Amino acid sequence: MLCCVVAGVVAPLALAVASQSPRAQLCESYALRLQSRGATRERALREAGEGVSSFTHKFRYTDFMIYIDRVTKHFGSFVAIDNVSLHIAPGDVYGIIGPSGAGKSTLVRCINRLEEPEDGEIRIGSANISAADAKELRKERRDIGMIFQSFHLMSRRTVYENVAMPLRMHKENDIDARVRKMLDLVGIADKADNYPSQLSGGQKQRVAIARALVGNPKILLCDEATSALDPLTSNQILLLIKGLAKQLGLTVLLITHSMEAVKLICNKVAIMQDGKLIKNGETLEVFSSPEMYFASELKTLPEGMKHGPLLSLVFTQESAMQPLIASLVREFGVEPNILWGNIEYIDEKPLGQLLLEFDKDRDRIDELVAYLRASNVEVEVLPCND
Repeated sequence: MLCCVVAGVVAPLALAVASQSPRAQLCESYALRLQSRGATRERALREAGEGVSSFTHKFRYTDFMIYIDRVTKHFGSFVAIDNVSLHIAPGDVYGIIGPSGAGKSTLVRCINRLEEPEDGEIRIGSANISAADAKELRKERRDIGMIFQSFHLMSRRTVYENVAMPLRMHKENDIDARVRKMLDLVGIADKADNYPSQLSGGQKQRVAIARALVGNPKILLCDEATSALDPLTSNQILLLIKGLAKQLGLTVLLITHSMEAVKLICNKVAIMQDGKLIKNGETLEVFSSPEMYFASELKTLPEGMKHGPLLSLVFTQESAMQPLIASLVREFGVEPNILWGNIEYIDEKPLGQLLLEFDKDRDRIDELVAYLRASNVEVEVLPCND
């Protein structure tokens, strides 16, 4: 517990403040100044919190469309979301991936308060969604569209009527023009009079996308939106979402367990596990980490192929186009065994991966690693059998 500013306690206070978050440090410093002017500790903390919030909101939120700060959610004793913070800028197509039970869907449902977060703060632009009352929440939700894995279409209404439904609920104008424009944008203008039972899975998801976007939201939340579709249709829907995001100026949050979906359309990605955010950043940067690829590949290799030193290599951009294996042979006289390899494009940039085994002689491994890193290759020495 921090005590009042008196002689002999400044150093402990400074140490305690230094261990806090940046916002808490600012708040504490402000409170100490107020106490030095005669305010009680309780009043100083209250006024400091109000002052810092007023000062920092201008800078904390204006650069983000979705601002998630230290959000926590439990279901009984189960921790679904554990102190997660995530900041999503306007125009981002942001993927959140992780295994089942990681907390992905719970997090996205907290954004529009389909689930109630127990702690933390969620903002859409400058609006504090987590503190909004029922009337304010209804208003803010109009800026958020959402699509699900199971489509949620009204079976007794036509495609046109399904898409028009949110506009009629809010008594909007120009319903016919807006519905037909959106059906055209998602590529099903000719299905306006069909019923959901007459559509394929991909067509049903296009209807759901049209319905989510017909109200001109700023944000589209996609909760496992392509999980029920075959790979070809899934890619078509993902590319449609990416195109609409660019065309309509949307910010997209894509919840998925598929790394391929994220690589296809997302410029940024976050990885969740056991309710925690364990890694996030630019998609190419995150997937350039060797551990993203080789942990699972290493487990599937026959034991007889894991005796020599193993190096995982990740090539990005310029280094992906260099003949580095030939250079290793020429410069070091080694004969690497290629156990696994791949090259793909993320955000239109090349990303290559190789898993190499070398002979038993480890004397030059450090030299090899230094040479590769000097060539802008990410390298990790992996464990193997001796």
